[in-house]
Amino acid sequence: MSFPELETERLRLRMFCHSDTDAYADMCADPEIMRFLGDGKPMSRDMAWRNMATVMGHWHLRGYGFWAVEEKSTGELVGRVGCWNPEGWPGIEVGWTILRAAWGQGFAVEAGRAAMDWAFQQLNLESLSSVIRTGNDRSVRVAEKLGESWDYTLELMGYECQIYTITREKWARERSANPA
Repeated sequence: MSFPELETERLRLRMFCHSDTDAYADMCADPEIMRFLGDGKPMSRDMAWRNMATVMGHWHLRGYGFWAVEEKSTGELVGRVGCWNPEGWPGIEVGWTILRAAWGQGFAVEAGRAAMDWAFQQLNLESLSSVIRTGNDRSVRVAEKLGESWDYTLELMGYECQIYTITREKWARERSANPA
């Protein structure tokens, strides 16, 4: 299987590799980053490695998944962004997790837009959603900047989550109005 790579002005979205382990483990060990993901607890290094392997396996099982997000100017891993749909999920999600040191630089929106464009073009979706745990206001702002709107609330993995959605039609309108 070949894995697509995407580039934006500042970022490269690529497959994870072993050299990403330290930065990925740091991201997964950060309590502030992890408080709205999974069980809300930081991960040990070995659990972060397993999580990274799960992310890579998703590509093999579904044909899409999260990319490693690398800042082109430094070559440093700054997060993960892409599409996710494990068993029991409400549908194909565009999701993002950014290292705290890279927060506030617009990386989640920039990479999220590239992933969203790829998903609509390559997966031929009618809609795409983001699953956001209630209280995660930063992710709500990213979803809204990506053109998503609140759709509904559901309980997932024992937590109340807000589902933000964008339709293909709205995505196409917004992309033709702002082709950047």
